[in-house]
Amino acid sequence: MENTQGKTTVSPDVLMTIARLAALGVPGVSRLAPISGGVNRFFKRGAGDGVRIETEDNTVYADLHLVLQEDVNIREVSRNVQQNVARAIQEMVGMDVGHVNIHIEDIDYTDSEA
Repeated sequence: MENTQGKTTVSPDVLMTIARLAALGVPGVSRLAPISGGVNRFFKRGAGDGVRIETEDNTVYADLHLVLQEDVNIREVSRNVQQNVARAIQEMVGMDVGHVNIHIEDIDYTDSEA
């Protein structure tokens, strides 16, 4: 049996989709928040999607901007998102994860009926 060597490249869009779905799959996460403008928006991909991905030497660096549901433990949800996103990227594309930074932008409060 021949061993065929080749190279697989993964688009940053694929990494953003994996990170987005992994984050949204964590209980307590309501949605992703658009990343505010500024200088970064000109050279960072995915700024409008709440996910910013950078890659360097087969290592992924992710920033996720989240809106959480009310009455959740922010630290616990953030930790779960970090673990879920890192695991998804490592398992699905085999890349190392340098960091997964979590930015809590807001809390979704439901209007309680009186």
